[in-house]
Amino acid sequence: MAYSDKILKKSIDPTVHQMLARAQELGLETAWDRYEAMLPECGFGELGVCCRNCNMGPCRISPFEDAGPKRGVCGATADIIVARNLIRMIAAGAAAHSDHGRDLAHTLLMTAEGKGGGYEIRDEQKLQTLAAEYNISTEGRSKEEIALDLAGAVYAEFGKQEGPIRFSRRAPRKRVDLWQKLGIDPRGVDREIVEIMHRTHIGVDNDPVNLILQGLRASIADGWGGSMIATEISDVLFGTPKPTRSLANLGVLKADEVNIIVHGHEPTLSEMIVAASRDAELLALAAKLGAKGINVVGLCCTGNEVLMRHGIPIAGNFLQQELAVITGAVEAIIVDVQCIMPALGNLTGCFHTKFISTSPKAKFPGAIHIEFHEDQAYDIAKEIVRGAVENYRWRKPGQVVIPDEKVECLVGFSTEAILAALGGSLEPLLEQIKSGAIKGLAGVVGCNNPKVQHDFGHVNLVKELIRNNVLVVTTGCNAIACAKVGLMLPEAAAQAGDGLKVVCQSLGIPPVLHMGSCVDISRILTVCAAVASALGVDISDLPVAGAAPEWMSEKAVSIGSYVVSSGIFTVLGTVPPVLGSTAVTELLTTGAKEAIGATFAVEPDPFQAAQLMISHIEDKRAALGL
Repeated sequence: MAYSDKILKKSIDPTVHQMLARAQELGLETAWDRYEAMLPECGFGELGVCCRNCNMGPCRISPFEDAGPKRGVCGATADIIVARNLIRMIAAGAAAHSDHGRDLAHTLLMTAEGKGGGYEIRDEQKLQTLAAEYNISTEGRSKEEIALDLAGAVYAEFGKQEGPIRFSRRAPRKRVDLWQKLGIDPRGVDREIVEIMHRTHIGVDNDPVNLILQGLRASIADGWGGSMIATEISDVLFGTPKPTRSLANLGVLKADEVNIIVHGHEPTLSEMIVAASRDAELLALAAKLGAKGINVVGLCCTGNEVLMRHGIPIAGNFLQQELAVITGAVEAIIVDVQCIMPALGNLTGCFHTKFISTSPKAKFPGAIHIEFHEDQAYDIAKEIVRGAVENYRWRKPGQVVIPDEKVECLVGFSTEAILAALGGSLEPLLEQIKSGAIKGLAGVVGCNNPKVQHDFGHVNLVKELIRNNVLVVTTGCNAIACAKVGLMLPEAAAQAGDGLKVVCQSLGIPPVLHMGSCVDISRILTVCAAVASALGVDISDLPVAGAAPEWMSEKAVSIGSYVVSSGIFTVLGTVPPVLGSTAVTELLTTGAKEAIGATFAVEPDPFQAAQLMISHIEDKRAALGL
């Protein structure tokens, strides 16, 4: 089928073209339509020079030399306003990911107390390893007793008044010393977030550099604290991911089965939805209603969680959530927190689809709210799945349009799985880097954004990197984009440069390694820290780089900040709201190099972005004498 240029320019994914045409035909709106309705976007907001932090405003600082005010009512300059706005984004992003970690600590606590509602400790070895890291006694004790102490210890990381955060000591000594020198070694996760909110209140911190440093401190508390806790406790409870094969894209929906989508970010609910979907009673009910089975698929990072642990197919990334509903084949879309569009309420009302919210933190217009509690986890999940199965009878076959596209992928490369692929040691990887077969590593992550062509930046940046012998590790929506085009198969090594191709073929791995959901960027940090420690250098000395080609969320601002604070040069594909301040822009793109050994760059063109990353990697190789 031929599609208009307007539709083709929105995405590189043919399933998106098909479903956008379908939406147009049905008169349904999507995120792309709502974005176009916003144009032209507020220029002050795009530059970051608007302030609503008190009721004397809102204040807007003119970006033009000879026109408009240069200070807010309180006297704040563009530099102050941009810095305050930026670190408030960091605070929100750090709060979101770290709250994810706190919820998992709570689940571990309840499981240890025997109140887990169906949860169990699946990776006892990781439990033992983490206990040792926290100096928790393990000899002669049950796993539940150890888990109880571990849950208490990680809980304390959020509210402690003085540092350090335990996992931050996984960073190389040189990096920790630098954080301490700059005064950004984090204390408790919550303390750093609260301090941002205090400092950005009217009349408190009005020094742009001091503000940015506190933003970096909070982001480190997120990356090396809350997010890392989320990853590690998920592994203890649900199992550490190992390579597994699955499928990706909207074609994973099935015309003859009950389709349930899990969407959001926290794995506690989705784990139980997967378990309940295999319940004999519910499978029998589905058969009675004419369905051949119950098909659970994922979206976004909840999808990544069950993809890498159970091989549950993934239907798409952030901008495909509405399109999945428009297939007409979804009985229920079940959500927890983060990246869930409130527009789903109106949209699901146009179909038979049930939109079910489950978190007390996240209610949505038009949703059925079934609150999820860990102590009744399996029973609640079974109730939700039963409702989806019963809804199958109301599906209208004439409304069902499922794209054909689905691609096989190999996922689940946790840090432990990467080490296993290397024979249990980093030495083979180091040798390949030293020889030049692998030039370096790139962590490519992040969201989708309707401002740019969907998946174009993700896919083309990664293709250019592997073509130049850079091994890519990925999480979140980038990981899903790569899966949909076959880059997560060992056969994709044919698209890599000669050196990387040989390495991948010898190990039987793809040139793009799926490391999980957004919080699992913490896995990338631990890999970089381990490589740096093995070489006796800081992370900033390594031939590594990061990128977020299509980022849009406040979480991405926190992620980018802790990645740069860890010493990794990072390229952003969409422009952050900082250009209204020359001082803040220069600090982030040049000045930070001297202070923390890494900077941001902004480059919307993925091919140019790849060249920036490759050039950086080559410079680091030369400095190491490689």
